[in-house]
Amino acid sequence: MAITKSAKKALRQSKRRKIFNDRRTRTMRDVIRLLRTPEGKTAENLRLAYKAIDKAAKTGVLKKNTASRKKSQLARSMKNK
Repeated sequence: MAITKSAKKALRQSKRRKIFNDRRTRTMRDVIRLLRTPEGKTAENLRLAYKAIDKAAKTGVLKKNTASRKKSQLARSMKNK
């Protein structure tokens, strides 16, 4: 357990960031999962997936190249409906 005042604050920050990161990841995964279903393959869902992936990359949940790869794979899967 944290002893110093700064360590306690760091622990609070870490917990708060984990909640935000988990929420961002869950949103991204839900949209991607929806996009992988046959009835979910729409341009609107692809747009939402791109938005979720970009936000995850922007906030540091995903690395830049990982986000790019995910977007590329989704675009390719849409092409092969």
